[in-house]
Amino acid sequence: MNTTVAVQSVQTLSDEEVVARVLAGETALFELLMRRYNQRVYRAARASLRDDAEAEDVMQDAYVRAYQNLGQFAGRAKFSTWLVRIAVNECLARIQRRSRFQSIEEEAEGVGKMSVLVSRTPDPERNAVNAQAGSLLEDAIMGLPESYRAVLMMRDIEEMSTAETAECLNISEENVKTRLHRAHAMVRKDLFSRVGAARASAFTFGRERCDRLVARVLERIVSAQGF
Repeated sequence: MNTTVAVQSVQTLSDEEVVARVLAGETALFELLMRRYNQRVYRAARASLRDDAEAEDVMQDAYVRAYQNLGQFAGRAKFSTWLVRIAVNECLARIQRRSRFQSIEEEAEGVGKMSVLVSRTPDPERNAVNAQAGSLLEDAIMGLPESYRAVLMMRDIEEMSTAETAECLNISEENVKTRLHRAHAMVRKDLFSRVGAARASAFTFGRERCDRLVARVLERIVSAQGF
């Protein structure tokens, strides 16, 4: 079998098959899972954390944790859901740790950023960025309180199901629907109608960033356990 055929053959494996082969000793195949879900994990992390660099750090920690606990994946939920849940929990842990050292005023300021959609007067540079629909959507979403932002990101941007979103965030499906409805009201439905097809281009995790993150995670895994 030539290299091209071999790569194509591996790409067609289901998540469960890849997990089984990683657990059986083909640990290098874990890279395939990372590349499949980098976009989804990034969007989930970015929904909880406003800092882009910290979101990447969370992704690395989540992947390492997932690798170390791969044997606990029972297949009762989708692998992607299991993985996003790990990332969300990592985000929540960071937020909780950070909140211990932040003042009440700083916390209130962070939550109050929703007003940026109405009251902010953009400077010329910001106007240029906001001329792009994807940037407008990112601004709108990042202005939401975290609980609504996470639901909207998973449902509207990543197009996860209500059940998957509920499982990742450990809330009820009814709660997901309620938060999504309120999030839509906050960012205004006309904004979504104007952005339209640009949803898929918002919060992208490009090839270069994907390669860099995969390399860092594999380095950490090799350092900790070795392939």
